[in-house]
Amino acid sequence: MGLQPHQEDPMGPSDDVLTSIEICAGAGGQAIGLHEAGFKHLALVEIDQYAAQTLRGNIESLKEWSWERDHCDVISGDVNDFLPMPDGSHRASHLVKAEKYLGGPLRRGELGLLAGGVPCPPFSHAGKQLGKDDERDLFPRMLQLVDELRPEAVMIENVRGIKDAKFADYRTYIEARLQGGRAQHPVTGIVGDFEGFGYKVCKWEVLEASDFGVPQLRPRAVLVAIRKDVLGDSDLVWPTATGSPTSVFQALEKSMRLRYKPYISKGGEWADLAKKCLDRWLERAEKAEIKKDFGVAPTLVGGSKKHGGADLGPSRAKAAWALLGVSGVGVANTHEVGEIKNSQERDLFREGGPMLTVEQAAIIQGFPSNWKFSGGKTAQYRQVGNAFPPPVASAVGKAIADVLRAARERDRRTPVPADVLPGQVASALADSADDRESARV
Repeated sequence: MGLQPHQEDPMGPSDDVLTSIEICAGAGGQAIGLHEAGFKHLALVEIDQYAAQTLRGNIESLKEWSWERDHCDVISGDVNDFLPMPDGSHRASHLVKAEKYLGGPLRRGELGLLAGGVPCPPFSHAGKQLGKDDERDLFPRMLQLVDELRPEAVMIENVRGIKDAKFADYRTYIEARLQGGRAQHPVTGIVGDFEGFGYKVCKWEVLEASDFGVPQLRPRAVLVAIRKDVLGDSDLVWPTATGSPTSVFQALEKSMRLRYKPYISKGGEWADLAKKCLDRWLERAEKAEIKKDFGVAPTLVGGSKKHGGADLGPSRAKAAWALLGVSGVGVANTHEVGEIKNSQERDLFREGGPMLTVEQAAIIQGFPSNWKFSGGKTAQYRQVGNAFPPPVASAVGKAIADVLRAARERDRRTPVPADVLPGQVASALADSADDRESARV
């Protein structure tokens, strides 16, 4: 099991708290889900300044995030520069608030969960699928952090493309680094035996967001590894579908009515036009429920800073949105209840249907309604479109939390020495050096 807390002060850290650190946290999709699953975040690391502002703003304002308000560091910067613990050159850890909770620096083996949605472009079907040869590949950095921290559990999320046959050797390498085995090193090309970090890769499977109440087709590959001394004789119970899919009609009906309401209330020609457009959307969206994919939306595409403004994806995605009564050519201006916009003809009264607001896109992604996004409209939409749906993260997080809690209860009944982690010997220097080279640190 993990090391005992630094102090026995009842106001200090508790062995019952499931701590986590998340890299590439984005606007908080995965963080929200893990928080719901019972994890308490010690740090959220994100390079995009607007997404980092989103994380800080919500942690500061939302009552349910009071623990993180006191103990979580939101770190805006490159994950390659992130220091979760002091290093050999005496550079201080980036965990400031967290250290106050822990009573000192984070120690190896003490963290509950290391999670991250590492960048998807290297493996995305929409990109060139350069994999390990893509400079945005952060799997090496994730492996380096696993080696340094030796958390009880690891969770890595990526696009389903990483499960393609062309990346089989790379997946084998990642698994070998975690649990040991024979694999080809992606940088040197040399096939060798890796000792591993002492984990069991419990699952590396694709989960479909629509199976978890998210009104969107969004398959994501999720890897979960548990430290072998923590897992013991138990196993991870992989999450299964929670029920029937939620349609776009069900998800957006209330917000669409609210968007058209001020124009309908105005009376006259405005009211006639608004009623016509609303009825048209209601008819199209409701009809889509019994046609294809239960009226579930296509995958939201966040895009990147290199590619123009916000829209709902390529031509095929726009066509799918059209069947749902939504125009995919852009994103509407933010709607405040009861407010009339000067851009209504663009946003609401198109023949092809209304455009989604950022808030409605967030509903499609599974964000809670009280989660607010920072930055301009395009920056906000990109945060939403690139997120990991919170309900999916919650389902996986609960499965991991069950294993960790069961292990802690087991260890309370049969205490074991906490100074040595079974199977957790220091990895070969060559392996660590390779990670540093690949992660460019």
